[in-house]
Amino acid sequence: MSARVLITAGAGGIGRAMAEAFDAAGARVWVADVDKAALAACPAHWRQSVVDVADEASVAALFADIEADWGGLDTLCSNAGIAGPTALVEDMPLDGWRACIAVNLDGAFLCAKYASPLLKRQGAGSIVITSSTAGQYGFPYRGPYAAAKWGVIGLAKTLAMELGPHGVRCNVICPGSVEGPRMEGVLAREAAAKGMTRDQVYAGYASGTSMGRFVEAADIANMAVFLGSDAARLVSGQVIAVDGHTVNPDPKV
Repeated sequence: MSARVLITAGAGGIGRAMAEAFDAAGARVWVADVDKAALAACPAHWRQSVVDVADEASVAALFADIEADWGGLDTLCSNAGIAGPTALVEDMPLDGWRACIAVNLDGAFLCAKYASPLLKRQGAGSIVITSSTAGQYGFPYRGPYAAAKWGVIGLAKTLAMELGPHGVRCNVICPGSVEGPRMEGVLAREAAAKGMTRDQVYAGYASGTSMGRFVEAADIANMAVFLGSDAARLVSGQVIAVDGHTVNPDPKV
């Protein structure tokens, strides 16, 4: 793969796994992240930018740098997101709601806004947006996160329609529960909100899939590489779950 790939939240978690997978496939990698320390730990041959995807000026500056240095872009992996607060909707603080929407939905919108002209100009390319199975089913105690992740699916479907005539594709990956530090935080907060143990919440998430397990960040990354490749040249407007097959989004364990 000879491609120029931007990955937001690319310095850790799923984003880091995506960057490693694209790098291994021969792509040039640019990682954008709000975490300076995590960026400093990335391989030196990856281009790196400190970016807040919820801030338009920050995103605009990133894409100006990409155009100046690379002359264009082949794949955008719009992956930045935060878990948001854990509470019933009736108890949800408005500032927590807005902060979650700002990163997860506004951030995807802003990255697509600035990537689209670059991709249209060359008449080819791919946008891959990270959603969640929460964006397919909803999820109790995670109202703002689920709402934002539903929202990016609507955004992606629209982008596929708008960009398709220009040879540009847009798809969505919906990860299930992904092993790692971020999910551990979700488990801890949900356990506290529900009066359960961490292990009980973990078992509930896992039992909601037919394969009975969490997924790995590498599973998401492999799908992103496929969607960014010529092997997926006619795959657009699709919502693809990588989740071990969710059969019950809210199991009671």
